Amino acid sequence: MSATILVVEDEPGIQEVLKFNLSQHGHEVLQAEDGETALNMLRGALPDLILLDWMLPGLSGMEVARRIRNDPRVKDIPIILLTARAEERDKVQGLESGADDYITKPFSPRELMARIKAVLRRRAPQMTEDMVEVSGLRLDPACHRVYGNDVALDLGPTEFRLLHFFMTHQERVYSRSQLLDNVWGDHVFVEERTVDVHIRRLRSALESTGHDRLIQTVRGAGYRLSASV
Repeated sequence: MSATILVVEDEPGIQEVLKFNLSQHGHEVLQAEDGETALNMLRGALPDLILLDWMLPGLSGMEVARRIRNDPRVKDIPIILLTARAEERDKVQGLESGADDYITKPFSPRELMARIKAVLRRRAPQMTEDMVEVSGLRLDPACHRVYGNDVALDLGPTEFRLLHFFMTHQERVYSRSQLLDNVWGDHVFVEERTVDVHIRRLRSALESTGHDRLIQTVRGAGYRLSASV
């Protein structure tokens, strides 16, 4: 699945190469030339992953990573550091700053895409095209299909994204605002009660195979998907 990726890189040539390769793989690209700009952008947008250059003018990439990890709103966004430093102590320092992975320049587009896919699989599995199955309910992101006990189910696009998120984050309770941020995107301004409408539609679509029971309401907290019912 396509992801929204924020590229924080001060060298125009590298920035354009990254944008081209990411776009070729279906990703939406946001761009910032320095750390302050990136942090300001994060106040208005919530990307799925950040490619962050270590050596930036002003704030270093490591300082930007630390600030992101200390901000409750954006702390869970995966970060891959880009740097020319290849010594082990530099890698350790970068990872300790909060980065999820570290890639040394120069790197091939193929290596970069593999790293992005691996990090998203760990930190944001709903952004990958990996098939996921829970209690006979199977979702295939690549062909955008859902099956309950091998019976094809008809879901709308929002219900599909909502179910994919739930299935890749089993047993965790999410509030309406958290679901809006993660499924709709925090740049989309809709009322929290909109979540309830789509939960009802999702349950209705799953009812024929009995999988509506997986979507649980947690009073006063939100919703979760649980296979232990």
